[in-house]
Amino acid sequence: MKPSGILTLLLAAGAVAIAGGTNSAASAPALPKITAVHVPDGGIQPQTAMDRDGTLHMVYFKGDPSAGDAEYVERRQGATDFSAPIRVNSQPGSVLAVGTVRGPQMAIGRDGEVFVVWMGSKKAKPTGPKGADPILFSRLDASGKAFEPQRNLMQWATGLNGGLSVAADQGGNVYAMWHATGATPGEENRRVYVAHSTDNGKSFGRESAVSPAPLGACGCCGMRGFVDDRGTLYILYRAAGEKIHRDMTLLVSDDHAKTFRAEKVAAWELNACPMSTNDLSEADGRVLAAWETMGQVYFDEINPRTFALSASFAAPGDAQDRKHPSVGANSRGQVLLAWTEGTAWSKGGSLAWQLYDEAGKPVGAEGHADGVPVWGLPSVVPERDGNFTILY
Repeated sequence: MKPSGILTLLLAAGAVAIAGGTNSAASAPALPKITAVHVPDGGIQPQTAMDRDGTLHMVYFKGDPSAGDAEYVERRQGATDFSAPIRVNSQPGSVLAVGTVRGPQMAIGRDGEVFVVWMGSKKAKPTGPKGADPILFSRLDASGKAFEPQRNLMQWATGLNGGLSVAADQGGNVYAMWHATGATPGEENRRVYVAHSTDNGKSFGRESAVSPAPLGACGCCGMRGFVDDRGTLYILYRAAGEKIHRDMTLLVSDDHAKTFRAEKVAAWELNACPMSTNDLSEADGRVLAAWETMGQVYFDEINPRTFALSASFAAPGDAQDRKHPSVGANSRGQVLLAWTEGTAWSKGGSLAWQLYDEAGKPVGAEGHADGVPVWGLPSVVPERDGNFTILY
């Protein structure tokens, strides 16, 4: 990451240091530095993950939002810049990103393997069944310099709109997921589907419906899948029961996607699609979830043993237009929640964030930065040194 275009905030004793400047007041050493930086090369919709060796992996979208490309970069531990980008999709222009909810998603496997899924554009090949828009997948090859040819994972659950993700564990399990209408149209009939690979992404079985049928799925809302260090699979998505119960819903499986339990995270009665996204992350055994409800963003903690949800923590103050939250925790137990403000259809906005202590109490002032691009969203990166980076 180059110093140009970076906004650095040091949250300490209520003071702020901008662009690497120093704070003359005594600062609390336990408070982290928070750095907000644009995605390289004009990219949008970053998805990030730190592997066990401290390498930061990132996939992002670039180009025409209706038919662009997914790019992959990495930043090795101790480095300041990202590597040269590698295009993920083997067919140029085969990635869809319109609406913020449809961009590429990434997961890291047992030996640092990189897996990416994306929603195919109208020109994408191969297609799904009967020419349907596909769910495409690729993984970084053994050379680490190119991705394998893209392949479609959709075998029968067609009717994409928004919402897809990928997750992987340390045992060679890879889970690709999306929500779709299946055989019956209508949001109230949509379900979340999972295609499971047991051989590190070499092959996938036919997708299976894993969400309760009565809950539906909000058609143009995003979703997020994640596997924690215990091998538990989490899926966070927005329901659409009877077309009005747009509850944020958590699916959890501790038996490699054979069975799932469903938990209501937050209720929202709305006879419309809010085009929302959400986030899942883990740090030192803490699993965090972030989402939007009625223009406000929240996070909570999921107990990895009981799967019980903590009380929800909201971004400070009243809000009507907060969207696209991202959350992460550092080794000190501090949590950073980031989100966009003022974004809408074909409209960019600004970035905001708030630091919380381990108990969920806000620490320091709310941070802001301009320049969230159209269809943009943030990704919080907890650095190895306890600081945070926000890519947007």
